[in-house]
Amino acid sequence: MSSEDLMRSQGQTWETTRDKISDEIAAGHLPPDSRLPSEPELCVLYNTRRHSLRRALAALVAEGKLRVEHGRGTFVERAPLINYVIGARTRFRENLLAQGLTASGQGISEMRIPASARVAAALGLPAGAAIFAICRRGFANDLPISLGWSYHDAERFADMADARRAGISVTETYRKHGIEDYRRQSTTIFTRLATEHEAALLMLRPGQSVLIVQKTDVDLDGKPIGFSEAAWAGDRVQFTFENAPAGGLVSERTNDVQ
Repeated sequence: MSSEDLMRSQGQTWETTRDKISDEIAAGHLPPDSRLPSEPELCVLYNTRRHSLRRALAALVAEGKLRVEHGRGTFVERAPLINYVIGARTRFRENLLAQGLTASGQGISEMRIPASARVAAALGLPAGAAIFAICRRGFANDLPISLGWSYHDAERFADMADARRAGISVTETYRKHGIEDYRRQSTTIFTRLATEHEAALLMLRPGQSVLIVQKTDVDLDGKPIGFSEAAWAGDRVQFTFENAPAGGLVSERTNDVQ
């Protein structure tokens, strides 16, 4: 019998079993607070023996990914909330890096469309003016946390879509248009149920809520330059607002991936 056949007859190693369960947790297939199947079922699911399974589960408990509730079973632990700070300088990547997380983004779609009355009002444009609508998904350690649309005047920022597609930040694009600094004029946050599309892209269970964050940015003359609306996974993120110093100007330099 070869070593490969011997390994197969003995089932997967505890390390392989641990990694497979960990991957399913990270992918959202085993959502927070869900109870794992019984040990016999898990042994079949992961092709492993009971002693290897128990060692794998113990390792995941030690890593904080699982918890044991005596008399009830083993559950997927809820990850600590990401604390997203909104203040004088709001930066997506720095917010996450400060917590030991890796930030990344993915372009979903982009369109040049006529502005709706709501978006036009936020941007100080006439209804129907040409705007870029760009949808991006934000990640923390490869786990999706936000899905957002950003809107910009297509005449003033004609290269915005190309820049975002090339991975150039909004801030750098603004600088190319002579905007060295800007501030957040307003932030609105409310909750609603995730749409089917949002739930799929954010790896949420049906019926879960999302935090909707709407923000308008203006240049230092107070003229609107950008409006965005993003759905955030409510069970993964909390928001903290920092007050600006008395008499200070609340400005924002953002590498937002939304």
